[in-house]
Order: sequence, then C-alpha cells, then structure tokens
Amino acid sequence: MTALGNRTDGPPASSRPLNICLLGYRSHPHCGGQGIYLHYLSKALVEAGHRVDVISGQPYPELDPRVRLIKMPGLNLYEHPHPTRALKLKHLLSWADFYEWWGKLSGGFVEPYTFGRRVACYLRKMGKHYDVVHDNQSLCYGLLDIEKQGLPVVATIHHPITRDRQLAIDAAPDWFYRLLVRRWHSFLGMQIKVSRRLKNIVTVSAQSLRDIVEQFGVAPSQLKLIYNGIDTEVFAPQPKIIPDTFQIMTTASADQPLKGLRFLLQALALLRTRYPRLKLLVVGRLQSGGATEKLLEELDLGQVVRFVSGISNREMVEHYAASGMVVCPSLYEGFGLPAGEAMACGVPVISSDGGALPEVVGDAGIVVPAGDSGALARAIEQLLGDDTLRSSLAAAGRRRIEEQFSWTVAASHLVSYYRAIIGDTDGLQSPVSGEHPPATLTTQESANSAAAGASVSVAESVCAEGKNRGEAA
Repeated sequence: MTALGNRTDGPPASSRPLNICLLGYRSHPHCGGQGIYLHYLSKALVEAGHRVDVISGQPYPELDPRVRLIKMPGLNLYEHPHPTRALKLKHLLSWADFYEWWGKLSGGFVEPYTFGRRVACYLRKMGKHYDVVHDNQSLCYGLLDIEKQGLPVVATIHHPITRDRQLAIDAAPDWFYRLLVRRWHSFLGMQIKVSRRLKNIVTVSAQSLRDIVEQFGVAPSQLKLIYNGIDTEVFAPQPKIIPDTFQIMTTASADQPLKGLRFLLQALALLRTRYPRLKLLVVGRLQSGGATEKLLEELDLGQVVRFVSGISNREMVEHYAASGMVVCPSLYEGFGLPAGEAMACGVPVISSDGGALPEVVGDAGIVVPAGDSGALARAIEQLLGDDTLRSSLAAAGRRRIEEQFSWTVAASHLVSYYRAIIGDTDGLQSPVSGEHPPATLTTQESANSAAAGASVSVAESVCAEGKNRGEAA
C-alpha cells in the first residue's frame, strides 16, 4: 500500500482531484503540435476538476486562465539577435546555460536536455506538491532524476523523431548538410536512452506505438495508447462563411521534408492547366532561399500559393471554413492534428496514408499513398468535380471527430492512467493538500537566464543547479 493509499483525511485516491504537473521545453502553439497538445490537455484536465501547473521553457504556451504557468527560462538563443554574444561571464556558473550556448553554436539542439536539468532541480525542492509529472516529449535525462526522487513520471511520445531525421538526411543535398542534420538530431541518443528506462509512456496512435517499439527499442509494456483530442467547440463548422471551392488549404513547415509539401505543390502544378482558378493556402512560414521557395519558382506557382503563420485558433477556423478542401500530404504523422481539426470544421479532407493519418481520417476522407503527387492530383480533381462527395465527406468528418475524438475523453483516459500509476508507485508521499509551489524562487539560475534576455515574470520558478543525477545514470 502506498502512502497515498493510506490517506484517511479527505476523499479516496480514486475520486479526489489530482495535482498534476505538465512539462514542455518549448510550448507556444505556433511552434507546432506539441504546444497545441499542452494547451488542450491542461484545459481538459482542469475542466475535469484537477489542479494543473505547466512548467515550460520559451517560447511560452497560451493556457487557459485556470492553468498556472511556471516559467522555466533558458537562454532562448533561437530568438536572441546575437546568440554568439548571449553568454556572459556569470553564465559560466551554470552548466545548463553554458551547454545551451555551446550546443547552439555547434549546430546541436540541446534545449530538451538543459530544460530537463532545470526542471529536475526545481522539482527536487517543489515536487512534493504534485501527484504526477507528465512530460511532453522532451524525453530528457532530468525525467530519470525526477523519477528517482519518488515522483510518478509519465512521458508523451507523439512519434519517434528518428523518422524526421532520416527524411531530413535523405533530402540533404550533400555530405555537409547530412552532417548538420545528424548534429542537430544528436538529442535523439538521449531520448532513446531515457524512453527505454522510463516506466510510463503515453503515445497518441497505434502507428506511433509500433514505431516507438521498433525504432526506440521500448518494451510494449511501458506504452499506453491514448488518442489526442480535438476541441469541437472551437473547431466547428462556420455556416456564415462561404468556402472557395478552388482554395486548397494545408498545414506544413515549408522546408520540413516530413510534411510532404513538395508533393502537394507538384500535384497543384499538374492541375493548374485544367483548373486555372486553383490556389493553395499554406499555414506555415516560407523560408527565404529554402527548398520550397526554389520549387515554387521551378513550378511557376509563386502567384497561387500563399503562406500565413502566427495565426490564432479563430483565424485558423476561418481559413478552414473558407477552403474547399484540406490536404494533409505528410509522409509521416504521429497523430495528424490538422486533419482532425479540418474534419471537425466540416471541411472535406484528402490525406496521405503516412503514419497515423488513416487512424484519424478513417472512412470520412480520401486517403492516398504518401509521396504520390499523381494520386494527390487525382483525389483533388475528384473533389473539385463532385459537390455531393464534398458535402458527404464534410458531414462524415465532423461526425467522426465528435463521436471518436475529444479532449474530454482523452483527459478521462489519462486521469485513469495517472491513478493506476499512483496506486502502483511504492513510497509515494502524499502531496501537500491544496497547495501550489510558490510563484517565484529567486536563485542564481534565474538571474543568469534573466541576464541573457529571457522573459521573467512573477510566475517564474527556477533553482540553483546541482548535479543532474538522471544524466549520470
């Protein structure tokens, strides 16, 4: 029996509200699906009656007002105007600060690692306030340290980044770029080691579960499948907006090979002679001088492809509603959030069969082979010429999301999983009932981060860094 199980004051463990700590090393929703996951999961858990804190590095998340944000700033070098000059003499007192600076300058991506050191140190002091700590794919050594402290740890793996790395290597033009890709993805060694040793891992699709077992070498017994949800109140049909039949919409990081945008551009080029009014709206940022910009020039599509980025959910819904169809051409997706959002908005969807996309789309959309621009062109043409098919897929998509995917269901499954973990954890100390950790903890590490230009507010909570035991393990 755990200490929590022996509690006699207050409601039983099976019904009392939980104190949950969510972690995200960079969590702004405009940075990708991980920020969206953190936003909606925290909101759903609060609405289910639980207390939720989010500890995040920059860029910080947009959260429901009922969710408390604890800022864990790093050097934020990707937004620093002069990253080579960001390191000050005082930062040499912090291994996390120095390593973050050196990692950036040497071409690596070390934010998950340094975030983990800071969080593990913080939770050594403040972890007693939480029943469970849930990480959002940092998979850092610090999680092993937190687990050793006696805190139950859950980690979400949306999909193994090994696929991203391989696709980026395959798309690299020469050996030098392949070397840069390998250096950037060097954090994968840490993620593989940590995921093999963590006791509790959540993943968001059957496809991701299979890939984690195969590519990370994780035992199936460590994994729990809990689908993502879709906010069906925000992402909903907009009957007052008349869609443009000839506008295709997609969501893609323009120069990330995994997203398959080039195949959609090739399909668009194939169709332009027969459908001169056809145009494409891409939710993503176009990199100046990048591969996508060059392909647009090569295919003469510069005038018919528009890019938007940094938009709100409201604007996103309006773009969905104004489009005749949404195309998801990814070579691989761990879940396929844009497809689910479009379906929730009642927009017909064409999807590749990459990764978990067929699990989300099911029979409520058109599914084509990944990486096949000809198949994409044929599917687009099929929808352009069939009003009845567009209407039926729009209705079927909305119905499928309402019936099978929601954040309420996802949060319910996660809470049941948390309770099972707490019940099986030996020596768990009861969290301090009704308490939050203090909003500010003034230490050398916070001073270091502030001096580097990081955003510091009353919600900031960091600690002076000691040796990270999880890393050494």
